[in-house]
Amino acid sequence: MLGLPSCNEGVAEYVCVALANGEWHGNVVDPDSADNPVLALTAITDAAQETVTECLWQAWPVCDEHDHGMHPREAEGQLSWWCAGGNIRREPAHIRAVVGGLASLVRPRQPDRNRRDG
Repeated sequence: MLGLPSCNEGVAEYVCVALANGEWHGNVVDPDSADNPVLALTAITDAAQETVTECLWQAWPVCDEHDHGMHPREAEGQLSWWCAGGNIRREPAHIRAVVGGLASLVRPRQPDRNRRDG
């Protein structure tokens, strides 16, 4: 992670997150983030998501239930990954996991398409 001064007057700075190969992208840091840890974590999470998304050219992270890209959002005082829900079945938006907690989720079982019944 790297903090860079902004080249635009009135904007505090940018936070950038780099991958192991050196590629990086970033986002503006909210000036109030020094006093609010959730805002600071949001800036870092947005920068990490921007870097991975730009390098992969696809949404990341993706909700396992709905196959939609998720976005960081504060929920109950914690920064969490928010999913807009399902479009077809009109399933509601939901919080999928706290930021940093995706690896601990139990993934839904996918059908075995190679299995032959009968």
